[in-house]
Amino acid sequence: MTKTVPDIQRLIDELCPEGVEFKAFGEVVKILRGKRLTKNQLSDEEKYPVYHGGLKPIGNYGQSNRIANTVMIINVGASAGTVGYTAVDFWSSDGCFCVGSSDSLISRYAYYALLCHENILRSKVRFAGIPTLDASAVESIKIPLPPLQIQEAIVDILDTFTMLEAELEAELEARKKQYEYYRDELLTFGEEVEWKTLGEIAGYSKTRIEATDLDATNYVGVDNLLPDKQGKTISDYVPVTGRLTQYIDGDILLGNIRPYLRKIWRATNTGGTNGDVLVIRISDNEKQNLCPDFLYHILSSEDFMHYNIKNSKGAKMPRGNKSAVMKYKIPIPPLAEQEPIVATLDKFDALVNDISVGLPAEIKARRQQYEYYRDKLLTFPEKACA
Repeated sequence: MTKTVPDIQRLIDELCPEGVEFKAFGEVVKILRGKRLTKNQLSDEEKYPVYHGGLKPIGNYGQSNRIANTVMIINVGASAGTVGYTAVDFWSSDGCFCVGSSDSLISRYAYYALLCHENILRSKVRFAGIPTLDASAVESIKIPLPPLQIQEAIVDILDTFTMLEAELEAELEARKKQYEYYRDELLTFGEEVEWKTLGEIAGYSKTRIEATDLDATNYVGVDNLLPDKQGKTISDYVPVTGRLTQYIDGDILLGNIRPYLRKIWRATNTGGTNGDVLVIRISDNEKQNLCPDFLYHILSSEDFMHYNIKNSKGAKMPRGNKSAVMKYKIPIPPLAEQEPIVATLDKFDALVNDISVGLPAEIKARRQQYEYYRDKLLTFPEKACA
């Protein structure tokens, strides 16, 4: 049965009333270096995942050099300093440190303890050339070493939180697939409805707004447009001079530079944006026949996203092709049909994408709860030196 925080406190009072010993990681375990494999040695048909520079396997190999339930720390690339854990035997390359076994340290407890110091590990990454984390940075991290019974109890609690979050993530994925199915079903039309190009029913905003009229709540850049159609958040940056493109309630804002072409938001206020964001506005003479939310769902569909990415132009930083976007074909069913479609899709959209309600909000709350208890459970009074 999963123990509770009061149970842990009783164990601490009973087993280590004078405090807990703290030791540097390098005093307790060996930090193991992996061995690099060439791309030609990897095969999807082999059994063991290979980790190098990230928490997703780069392929599979026919042998393993690390056992299941091992803690790893990514030491090269953009993910350097990230802490991971594998439940299966695997191959560790030289882009991935692993934590050796110890009689005084449970592997899963070591994982949670290192997660508390992940920000410190990332802060010690060297950025001269390829980002690199030295083994000494891991070895110097000090962690509390309570008795194994307490370590097991802490792991029991934190694993329960992790499992609950994983279940929510799985439900979210299932709901997303359900949403995509209904969206494709509801937005599939044939010759029974009128079709127009986007340019026939809408255009790009040509209205300007002064930077002095903007603040963090109504300035939108690609930085504060959220990925995967989740809307927008408050901006960390607001320009102080210049004239920008104005958007108004009902306009649709699209990220216009890779890798942000999948970002989209239907405006609910008036504000401004820059050249990295397209502002699409329904023409006045089309407003009575086209619901802005219906157009939003059409433009947030996978069909449009794929079309937009396929037609993007440029080598280093491809941009959306503004001309091609306006040539995209839009179905125009009667307004009476658009409204129930929008109502159904809005419910799914809120459930799977809205960060203030629905599953994303619940997952965020669970994660915050887990992090709170992780930090609380791994905070001990340090035992005084003899």
